[in-house]
Amino acid sequence: MAQYIYGKNMVMQRLSSGKAVRKLFLLEGMKDQNLMQAARKAHCDIEWLNRKKLDAMAEGGRHQGIIAEVEEYRTYTLDEILERIPYGKLPLLVMLDQLEDPHNLGAILRTCDAVGADGVIIKKNNSVKLGPTVAKVSTGAIETIPVHEAVNLTQTLEILKEKGYWVYGTDARHAVDYRAPKYDTPVVLVIGSEGKGISRLVLEHCDQKIMLPMHGSVTSLNASVATAICLYEILSKRNPL
Repeated sequence: MAQYIYGKNMVMQRLSSGKAVRKLFLLEGMKDQNLMQAARKAHCDIEWLNRKKLDAMAEGGRHQGIIAEVEEYRTYTLDEILERIPYGKLPLLVMLDQLEDPHNLGAILRTCDAVGADGVIIKKNNSVKLGPTVAKVSTGAIETIPVHEAVNLTQTLEILKEKGYWVYGTDARHAVDYRAPKYDTPVVLVIGSEGKGISRLVLEHCDQKIMLPMHGSVTSLNASVATAICLYEILSKRNPL
């Protein structure tokens, strides 16, 4: 099954990476010599389309007149993700529970790449999936951060806890400040959706609940923002100046 990525930077990055691009769909009349040169080098077929057809393919996304058809984004088994972690590195995984917004997933992948996280775990059913919006927002991190689709999040946490992981879940109730833990063990950071938070069973499997202090009138942060704050705190604790 094919996936589509769009936008000049995203498509150019894919072409320059050497990864397969099945076909390019370009806006009629477009003249971009760098893009055309990259397409020829990658031996890509090109189809010229009007803006209406490109808009429909991008499903409202900002495509800039450039869409590429690529292979479906690969997901990884949990064992594959764990095996990729370099020997001696303190592991860091992110689990997303009930997340539905592809923009949030894309932003989280981007932050995971920035802090050197080892993988992201999402639920196989009733959850956001890898796709063109995730790819564009991630600015390439969809290619570098392995994603596992878990059939059962609680069972996945049980497996990880048996392997020595400590599970931190973001929650406003009965939680410690996110800056309090040392994060000096293998970590799974669990993030829920803005509206639903973390589901009850998953929260019960967390070893420690953490919270971000809220001093203003709003009561919660966007999931990707909360994830970024927590991940950089973990990075700071593990790599003090």
